[in-house]
Amino acid sequence: MSSIYDSLAEAIRAKQPVALITVIDGPHLGGKLLVGPGAKPAGSLGHPELDRVAHRDALAELEAGRSGVRHYGPEGETTPEDLLDTPIVRVFVESWAPPPQMWIFGAVDFTAALAKVAKVLGYRVMVCDAREIFATRRRFPMADEVRVTWPTPVFEQRGDELGARDAVCILTHDPKFDVPAVQAALATKVGYIGVMGSRTTHTKRMERLAEVGVTSSADVDRLMSPIGLDIGARTPEETAISICAEIIARRTGTITPSLRDGSGPIHQGRGHRLDG
Repeated sequence: MSSIYDSLAEAIRAKQPVALITVIDGPHLGGKLLVGPGAKPAGSLGHPELDRVAHRDALAELEAGRSGVRHYGPEGETTPEDLLDTPIVRVFVESWAPPPQMWIFGAVDFTAALAKVAKVLGYRVMVCDAREIFATRRRFPMADEVRVTWPTPVFEQRGDELGARDAVCILTHDPKFDVPAVQAALATKVGYIGVMGSRTTHTKRMERLAEVGVTSSADVDRLMSPIGLDIGARTPEETAISICAEIIARRTGTITPSLRDGSGPIHQGRGHRLDG
């Protein structure tokens, strides 16, 4: 057991996301399982299938930076009908992870909707825009932080904070803003980079990025533009859901119909256009 606590302490000191699952009621009381993204679990809750299911669920809690109690059957049963006449196992999932971050560049009409949806998903949201009149707490009360700044200083100061769980969404159409934002985001380890605009806009953007040295296929593959899944989104709120759904899909490796991978107009015949 001491090795589990040693591994837990080591992960916390290294600021790595980690969760400790402990049986607090039922068979194998006190059993523990230590889990982390990409790491082999350590310990056991008493049954291999329970370990598997609890491991899966704990990673989801860890992804959102949440702790809490979950209920299972002794062999990992999760649905009410599975638990009839079966002892209940209650486990406590204790997560050590900062909430994922979403940095939104551009204080535009879609920003407030995206910030709201991101907060529901557990993100710490920062909104950045160089225009003081637009980047205000009054316009974005749901954001954890609103900064009046150009992208480069933000990334220079805090870019090393970004990792696979985080997202950068660039919603501007101003080359003076989105080109340095994309270039700086690509220099980080952030898991998702989405950029708003039409296919034509993105082609022109890539030409400008090539002029500043962004030419590798690996960098190009990291950019999701047009941004979001192709779900027929019309309103800012629907668009925000399509963006967050794409972030989830990219993080989990799910094959989805992203707008980036389609062809033709991205919002033909719809009320709101993102392809200016």
